[in-house]
Amino acid sequence: MDLRLVAHFLGKIAFACGIAFLLPFGLAMFYAETSRAAFLLAILACLLFGVLLWRLGQQMTDSLRAREGIAITGIGWLLVTFLGMLPYVFGGYLGVLDGVFESISGFTGTGATVMDALEELPQSILMWRSLTHWLGGLGIIVIFIAVLPQIGYSAVYMYNAEISGPAPERVLPRLKEMAWVLFLMYVLFTSVAAVVYWFCGLDLLSAVNHAFSTIATGGFSTYDANAIHFNNPLIEGWMTFFMVLAGGNFGLYYRVYQRGFAVLGKNTEFKAYIGILLTATLLVMLNLLYNMEYNMTQSLRYASFQVASIATTGFVSADFDRWPSFSKAVLLLLMFTGGCAGSTAGGIKISRIVLLIKMAGANLRQQLHPHAMMDVHMNGMHIGEETLHRAAQFFFVYMMFVAFWALLLMNEGELSMFDAIGLSVTTMGSVGPGFGVAGATCTYSGLSNFTKVVLCLAMLLGRLEMFTFLVMLRPSFWRRSKGW
Repeated sequence: MDLRLVAHFLGKIAFACGIAFLLPFGLAMFYAETSRAAFLLAILACLLFGVLLWRLGQQMTDSLRAREGIAITGIGWLLVTFLGMLPYVFGGYLGVLDGVFESISGFTGTGATVMDALEELPQSILMWRSLTHWLGGLGIIVIFIAVLPQIGYSAVYMYNAEISGPAPERVLPRLKEMAWVLFLMYVLFTSVAAVVYWFCGLDLLSAVNHAFSTIATGGFSTYDANAIHFNNPLIEGWMTFFMVLAGGNFGLYYRVYQRGFAVLGKNTEFKAYIGILLTATLLVMLNLLYNMEYNMTQSLRYASFQVASIATTGFVSADFDRWPSFSKAVLLLLMFTGGCAGSTAGGIKISRIVLLIKMAGANLRQQLHPHAMMDVHMNGMHIGEETLHRAAQFFFVYMMFVAFWALLLMNEGELSMFDAIGLSVTTMGSVGPGFGVAGATCTYSGLSNFTKVVLCLAMLLGRLEMFTFLVMLRPSFWRRSKGW
């Protein structure tokens, strides 16, 4: 492990975080908000920390290997988390633990908040909350590779450590070109969403904030009531569209740009993704229609929004905690599945679910025909056993962590089993709102310090799909041996 090389890249990330603070700082200066001092201090802290790491480090991108790439990604996420909480703490808006929680929730796209009076906060603080979503949504490292020069080919190790899905997908041969295309698409989708929200009646800042949260599949809002505040079917309809869009594979969208919409019809994961959302919407709509005081239009409106939101983002347009148990069970399952690989959404990912189902079917066929070879196809291509094994391993470890976090949360005796499971699933899946104590209309501010620490760990492991952090716990990972 070359720690000086790791320090060099971490110094760049600290500088980049300081640059990101300039947007809310400029907003604070424009509105003469008291938060401007907090952002100025945060910028100085990023610069000083960046200079320190820069002086400790060295630039040898050609010697960057898997261990250094994983370390830069894992420690980089921890670094931006603690730097990102500085404005909350320096401005006196949150304590240290709550600031870390809000920062992790923002960067991981979870959208769980400990802030109870959002509408009383300065616009700059609200902008920073949404911006953390946007920076973490596509991936801090992916944006880092796309924007900053002189990263080098070896940055593939950082890219693979952060990107989601059973196997890293590249639609362009050069990594930096691929990252740049994803970044441009990300900016384009965000810009279009902001303009649409603005035309729907939101003020400019609110439109930009919600565009950041939507395309990053985060869920932070500038209103305490979240999307319930709008009570506007037009806004909710467009938010549903952009949430579904953001839950798809960005690499697939680039292929659509190259080859046309026929690509979507040939992609197994995307078809399964849309099929799951449509089926879940139909089931929840019928359940609401027959068990709640909603008519057909209202049932479809609330069902489509919450299904898309729970699978991807975490916005709230209705108090679904009061819905029938069947509807809540459907939403709970969607927290597990999440969006597509290569999207900004969390969860297990639809591609893994599809692979596991196909693998189970292949095993059943083998029971009938013991000498037959296991043959699994996806997108018209044969899937190797290594990819299938990775999907199965991920699913097992993911479910074990959901159970582990739930047991830890129940240890204090303050949470019921259902509340603990809900908190574990929603934070591992980067969803945000859950059920019960952290339901649709609740915040996380009333939870104990121990619970918040556990949930911070769950959010980080869920966003980086566990193995990036788990491998860093091995003592051999930090040794200087060349075995890696």
